[in-house]
Amino acid sequence: MSNPLDYLRIYSEFWDMMSKPLAERLRPRTLDDYIGQKHLVGQGAVLRKMIDAGRVPSFILWGPPGVGKTTLAQIISHKLEAPFYTLSAISSGVKDVREVIEKAKSNRFFNTVSPILFIDEIHRFSKSQQDSLLNAVETGVVTLIGATTENPSFEVIRPLLSRCQVYVLKSLEKEDLLALLHKAVTEDVILKEKEIKLTETDALLRYSGGDARKLLNILELVTSAEEGDVIEITDEKVVERLQENPAAYDKGGEMHYDIISAFIKSIRGSDPDAAIYWLARMVAGGEDPEFIARRLVISAAEDIGLANPNALLLANACFDALKKIGWPEGRIILAETTVYLATSPKSNSAYMAIDKAIEAVNRTGNLPVPLHLRNAPTKLMKELEYGKEYKYAHSYTNNFVEQEYLPKEVLNERFWEIQPNPAEQKLAEQMKRLWGRRYE
Repeated sequence: MSNPLDYLRIYSEFWDMMSKPLAERLRPRTLDDYIGQKHLVGQGAVLRKMIDAGRVPSFILWGPPGVGKTTLAQIISHKLEAPFYTLSAISSGVKDVREVIEKAKSNRFFNTVSPILFIDEIHRFSKSQQDSLLNAVETGVVTLIGATTENPSFEVIRPLLSRCQVYVLKSLEKEDLLALLHKAVTEDVILKEKEIKLTETDALLRYSGGDARKLLNILELVTSAEEGDVIEITDEKVVERLQENPAAYDKGGEMHYDIISAFIKSIRGSDPDAAIYWLARMVAGGEDPEFIARRLVISAAEDIGLANPNALLLANACFDALKKIGWPEGRIILAETTVYLATSPKSNSAYMAIDKAIEAVNRTGNLPVPLHLRNAPTKLMKELEYGKEYKYAHSYTNNFVEQEYLPKEVLNERFWEIQPNPAEQKLAEQMKRLWGRRYE
């Protein structure tokens, strides 16, 4: 190599690589190097088949931080040899979206793969920003790949959601994380020059919380503090090093899913002290207040339900009040609702009923609506006896008349099972008065 410029380029590339954090140095370039998410990209998995075929639809990757959403999008772009554009929902506006779409149009040639537009944290896009994507996604100007840590059903507008598949990414399993650790100490350009002994890994795995990026950040933090070429990793050393560097462990991010799970389970378990403690952990960690409020609304319907219908009203009022009041006073509204839900009687009968009914629908298919329940807005429909024998309940004593409302194939199935709490017992008594033995 005689050209000095070649030496300079190689030297520059080398130091550019060396200056990158470990997580970036180990970012996979192919699906074979990609760790985890076998249900999506393993051999024979649904997304893997589409990628190998060279055609992928617009889709949204939903999962916790550090599980490979951005990496997967980059691998797909490389595999498909498609132009790759990326936007951050935090810093991009409608103007940026339109500019990228125009660039994508200019890069689209006859019979070629659509350019890929990757939007990180798409749940932070406003409605107008999401609206600006609709036409480009629908007409195939771009293939949209969105990444989100939030439930797309809540955060992505319905028209855009209907144009995209949603794929759920899971926290990495212990085996995945151990494989990543082994890869780091044996293949990374810096770490492989040292003799790193993974004597204990429990603390590394615990603090990473299934987040590959956090795992590698912690490993890099611990190894960088050690002198010499032989480094032994122990649980004690990991805990000690993290205590010295709190910034290396973001409570709000790393424990995001574990803490909200503990919070909801404490409410479900009727333990107001524990529920308030986990609420305080989220408040102190800088959790999004609306994220907490949404979970309270879900808990009110799922866990308290018909045992105390006012719980849903209060949780919904909490969500609205939080938007009006803001922070930090909003923490008081969250606390009031948390205590109320935790101390309320519990019932999941409505939750179980809808799941049981959906199971019946999936099992029996599209059963026809009984003739007497059908709508009859036209003369032809009336001639076909649509709605002919329907009995109008308000025309009878107590606004009730016994008639069949289910298709005959599921006539004897019960979906709502009454639970033993005062509120539902009153509902049960009412049902027994009306229907007799059916609700005994």
